[in-house]
Amino acid sequence: MTKYTSLTMAAVLATSVVAATAVPASASGAGSSTDHRLDGVWRTDGYSSVLRITGGTFELYDTTAISCIRDTTDDGDGSVSTFTPGADPNHALWHIDANVNARKLIRLPSLPPACTTPTPATPIETFDVFWRTFAENYPFFAQRGIDWNQVYATYRPQVTASTTNAQLRDIFAAMITPLHDAHVGLVADGTPVFSPKPGTQVPDGDLDARALALVQHADLSTATSALQTWCQGRVAFTTLPGGVGYLRVSDFTGFTSDDTSAANAAAFSAALDAVFTPDRTAGPNRLHGLVLDLRINGGGDDPLGLMLASRLTGHTFFAYAKQTRDDPTDPDRFTVPQPFLVHPSTTPHYTGPLSILAGGSTFSAGEAATQALLNRSPRPALVGDNTQGVFSDILDRQLPNGWMFGLPDEEYLTLSGRTYDIAGIPPDVKVPTFTPEQFADGTDPAFQVALQSLGRR
Repeated sequence: MTKYTSLTMAAVLATSVVAATAVPASASGAGSSTDHRLDGVWRTDGYSSVLRITGGTFELYDTTAISCIRDTTDDGDGSVSTFTPGADPNHALWHIDANVNARKLIRLPSLPPACTTPTPATPIETFDVFWRTFAENYPFFAQRGIDWNQVYATYRPQVTASTTNAQLRDIFAAMITPLHDAHVGLVADGTPVFSPKPGTQVPDGDLDARALALVQHADLSTATSALQTWCQGRVAFTTLPGGVGYLRVSDFTGFTSDDTSAANAAAFSAALDAVFTPDRTAGPNRLHGLVLDLRINGGGDDPLGLMLASRLTGHTFFAYAKQTRDDPTDPDRFTVPQPFLVHPSTTPHYTGPLSILAGGSTFSAGEAATQALLNRSPRPALVGDNTQGVFSDILDRQLPNGWMFGLPDEEYLTLSGRTYDIAGIPPDVKVPTFTPEQFADGTDPAFQVALQSLGRR
């Protein structure tokens, strides 16, 4: 696996032209213009996709060495794509507004022949496409101790032309459950298959409500202001004695009923404006400390995590870099890393001591935001448990029989070139969070440690 030292990563930073902010674009399924220089067929560098662009709209195809399937998983999902021509007419960039990175496009002379012929939807072909998609894109088999070729040898003989849907679903579940990867999932005939890290709790409405009730009972009884909420309850803030703020973010999505990236960004920006007022950031009532609670955070859009980080700094700093597996036969080959910086917001922002609460129910974009903020100065204190350990955007895929599945294919790199995948981000101070015992006795020791850590920053 390619690793990057601080020196080489700094060189990548210096030469990168990719911005961390989202590019404005038009409706889902369309590019930002009808620039006919973009018309044609393109292959992505990584992501195993082919696009056919015509007059600003595009068709997306999922490919493997044995298949090409028209992908309808993104149709109407609210995401917006922008395509930017390169100086070389055979290269372009594809940006999806829910992601921070741009995908490099390489022109093809025509649509691959496999894309013009439907892939048979038999159990055997469906199995082969499922197995091969992981073989060509999943980066973490070695780290998770899984021999994917042995998985093929074990389960492929169990599939025949007469295998039922229920049997095939059970076979797929047996293949992916041992990965214990919360970014791996399958929806087969409406039945989800999902296997997060053992010993962790998946964020959902019930856990979120129980956690908030515990925080209000154990931690906020002395709050000097009522707990305010925004973004359909996913963002909450109050102040505590001593000029300490408490900010809770339980998702980086679902902030509006539309639940599009643009609408969520506008709602989140308005919420942060209400939290980080001029009085709280520079006035006589300015905050002297802030506890950021990400312990129950199901993830969402990384640009919103960077938006939050921009309200918590007065200096530009490195957030993370992303690279994507791009060789179907070599799991150690990746695209050139794209780095992302956090720039101070032009609106009022907080620059004082910060403690972050995180744990096993901090997923995906919640983890990326945490990873970014670790490079902030003054550095925050991270209190709680290891995060879930899943950072990549999910590569959504469709099988020949119509089932949907997803898997990761990216790594989020620190400045030294390491990742926190699988193990998760370790806390500075380890304190169990939201255990059954704590719910039973109404205590939240991690919160108290976070408060104490503010005085040491």
